[in-house]
Amino acid sequence: MPAEVAVLTAIDGERADAKERGLALDQDLLTRAKAGDAEAFEALIVRYQRQVLGTALRLAGNPDDACDCAQEVFLRFYRYIHTLQAGRAISTWLYRVTVNVCCDLGKRRRNKREVSLEQKQAKDGFDPPAGQDVQEDFSLREERRILQAALSTLPKKARAAIVLRDFQGLETREVAKILGVSEVTVRSHISLARIRIKKYRDRDCGRQA
Repeated sequence: MPAEVAVLTAIDGERADAKERGLALDQDLLTRAKAGDAEAFEALIVRYQRQVLGTALRLAGNPDDACDCAQEVFLRFYRYIHTLQAGRAISTWLYRVTVNVCCDLGKRRRNKREVSLEQKQAKDGFDPPAGQDVQEDFSLREERRILQAALSTLPKKARAAIVLRDFQGLETREVAKILGVSEVTVRSHISLARIRIKKYRDRDCGRQA
């Protein structure tokens, strides 16, 4: 076996082992949380708060709404934790609820004032470290602004699909399970989203040229 193949195989094996350990830990915490162990429930929140908030931020478009969504997601997690089946991935359930909550919030708050990207970046710790090139920081902020604006123009399913696939790094089959559609549909949503984001970026750059 070539050295490169052996290394890749070892890495894949380590990832699989880490995933199995993570699932085992989740199931242990879930069992304890269902039995009323508050520390176990808190540990689950700590494990998944980054993924929930990160997904909500991309879907909702601003940190205030994202925080509201995350709070609602974990409130539902507390209410319905007894319905989660053993052996099922907690992350799949949380992603699905996050998508649904963000969609519901979007319907209720269409006219709410948008928080500026600069405020979002400040809240999320995106400010550059001292000494970082100002032009480089401006370019990064501008790219994020364009990307978030482009995401906001996408249909709900397409936005959810590309956020889960490209930003959260889930596999297509996982995204399909979360959204309740086929893998072919997910690929179609992602293709549409990527095309529209590129067109939006090209138009935005053209306006600024």
